[in-house]
Amino acid sequence: MDLLRSLPIGLYLEQPVTWLHRLDPRVKLGWLLSFLLAPVLASASWKLSLVALLVIISILAGIPWRALKPQMGWLLLFGGAIFVVGMFAPDSINVTQQLRSPPDPGVEIAQPYQYVLFKLDAGMIQLKITRKSLENAIYASSLIFTSIYSTTVYLLTTSPEEVATGLDNLMSPLRRFNVPVTEIALTLTLSLRFIPLVLEEVQNLVRSVYTRAIDWQKLGLKNSAKVWLTVAEKMFANLLSRAEQIAVAMQVRGFTTPNTHKVEWHQLKLRKIDFLAIACLGIFWTARVFIGGQFI
Repeated sequence: MDLLRSLPIGLYLEQPVTWLHRLDPRVKLGWLLSFLLAPVLASASWKLSLVALLVIISILAGIPWRALKPQMGWLLLFGGAIFVVGMFAPDSINVTQQLRSPPDPGVEIAQPYQYVLFKLDAGMIQLKITRKSLENAIYASSLIFTSIYSTTVYLLTTSPEEVATGLDNLMSPLRRFNVPVTEIALTLTLSLRFIPLVLEEVQNLVRSVYTRAIDWQKLGLKNSAKVWLTVAEKMFANLLSRAEQIAVAMQVRGFTTPNTHKVEWHQLKLRKIDFLAIACLGIFWTARVFIGGQFI
């Protein structure tokens, strides 16, 4: 089991360098927030379009499949399960629609409105798909996919230093209100850098348990729980020790506060590709306002 490969959370893909890597971190952050906010109060067709757009962007960027494969399998399985469960879940709406008067014999209804799209009543098995349940299923599954997948692509193509620099620049007006912007950016950078250490520590402890060939059936449930509690205690102790080592290393190098020890994380500069991405973002929100809010 290799957690660093199966769960690439917060890992930065250094090679190959794609055009997403070259984008300004502030522009990429704007796109990330757009993918997170655009599904709100949007139509089902727009939510599905966001999923397709994310996949197309990752394909056009040339992100290696080896970097996306570990999460894509679980993400598609989890999203598909939520879609199926939500589709057959009760929508808590009891609608019985009928015409208020008999239809005109000379007028034919080409496509009558149906709220219940599918219904199966076979004894104890009763399944029903309505327009509301289908919309809820699309909303839940697409929201999970877009939120996790867009964040994964953003972290794969943006280094922690770029993320910190972009946030520090965007939140700089908050300094007038005595908001510790630099401290927030530094904390975020250290958090992103600490995630691989956490995965590595968990991986090493789990491997150490499995290499001892413990017979879990003989131990029983109670003793097995004690073993894993001991492993969890050891993991937290090691993580706290690593955090203390990082703090001591920063203090020895004179980094006592970001206000007195300024670090140039990344040089921000808007290029032609950034202005093109900003223009596409404007088109994106224009389409969201005039098209994305309609119902299917």
